Amino acid sequence: MSLPNQFEPDLIELDKAHVWHHLTQHQNFDTVDPLIMVEGKNLTLIDARGRSFLDATSGGVWSVNVGYGRERIAKAVADQLTKMCYYAGTGGTVPGALFASRLIQKMPGLSRVYFSNSGSEANEKGYKMTRQIGHQTGNGSKIKIIYRNRDYHGTTIGALSSTGQRERRAHYGPFADGFVEFANCCCYRCPFGKEYGNCNIECAHDLERVILEEGPDTVGSVVLEPITAGGGVIPPVAEYFPIIQSICRKYDVLLHIDEVVCGFGRTGAWFGYQHFGITPDIVTMAKGVASGYAAISCTVTSEAVFDQFRAEPAGPMSYFRDISTFGGCAGGQAAALENLAILEEENLVDNARDTGGYMIEQLTGLKDKHPAIGDVRGKGLFGGVELVADRQTRQPVAESYVIKIAAHCMQQGVLIGRTNRSLDGLNNTICLTPALTAARSDIDAIVNAIDTALAETPLG
Repeated sequence: MSLPNQFEPDLIELDKAHVWHHLTQHQNFDTVDPLIMVEGKNLTLIDARGRSFLDATSGGVWSVNVGYGRERIAKAVADQLTKMCYYAGTGGTVPGALFASRLIQKMPGLSRVYFSNSGSEANEKGYKMTRQIGHQTGNGSKIKIIYRNRDYHGTTIGALSSTGQRERRAHYGPFADGFVEFANCCCYRCPFGKEYGNCNIECAHDLERVILEEGPDTVGSVVLEPITAGGGVIPPVAEYFPIIQSICRKYDVLLHIDEVVCGFGRTGAWFGYQHFGITPDIVTMAKGVASGYAAISCTVTSEAVFDQFRAEPAGPMSYFRDISTFGGCAGGQAAALENLAILEEENLVDNARDTGGYMIEQLTGLKDKHPAIGDVRGKGLFGGVELVADRQTRQPVAESYVIKIAAHCMQQGVLIGRTNRSLDGLNNTICLTPALTAARSDIDAIVNAIDTALAETPLG
């Protein structure tokens, strides 16, 4: 890979002078330079200083599922933009129709695809669908949306209203009315003080408690990540989602699954919910849809949900009165179509399952060496390592310690993720999401970097 060295000094200074970075305390740039990436190939990135990194974060926010440098996606986007770049979602495009058809083939029981441009927006569409149905089919009371503690559903005020992460929400209220929280499903830190195998899956049944407290005639949907992502990489036990679905069916509550992180193969299935034998009513997705090569998201629904908006045309308020400007970008749809083809042709979902199993196995092997590792969890190429100051009491390490581990790995040339200013006192989990193209040698490099960082970074 080449590097535009002649631009390096000016580039960094221009960035420091004018770019407002996400999730960043900019006073740090008084003493250090921002990380500016200039080129990537598969899992390897090169920054503006010429340093090479193995990226175990798929672009920092878990998006680049098929790896960097995919010329065929870039060409598909360029060809589409040259031919026909955009038309509003009130009409259609060739790649939009083709991609929607191909996507639905991966999602039995679902049939309709609504395009927008981010995960937050995709979830907002699901909430609006839920609430409009509540107004159209009743007296307008069945509009509450229940979300889970520790889950994250986006950065808009509506999406934050449905997010169970206190530090993400801090200072951004007041929030939208009608969003209600229920318990998380983290076995390692069970909110009910139980141990799996000697419990009644109280974390799932807590949904029914909340529905009954709020009133079944007021609850329109429940929104859940199939695996809690930024809240600590928390996969549920096998019994969890069937119980959730049965409660939803019992009280006529729509089941909305947020696949923004897990979707498109990350967990070793096309979608995370497909590990659990359920059929949601609404599924949202974004990051892996086009692997970061273009902005696109989807809100996918069952035909039953879609039919709620096919009322008599004479009713001026009966159809879904929503629009997403960049949901009409044909480039995003073309990128998604090519991304899907790559995932199929290279069997990357199977690779995520197999190589991901190896990753979890190798991470689990580190527990014997490092008392700071309290729990290892995940599915596919989606792994979490929770760090503790005391394994017996499960006291979390300080967030500053996890930052040190991530910095040490970066010094070794490996970029890892971590829970970041999300959960009071529980920002203590290393998060690993390498591209679905990862080989066992990549996993070895990632695990070795974590091993070294833990060995050389004392807890005290």
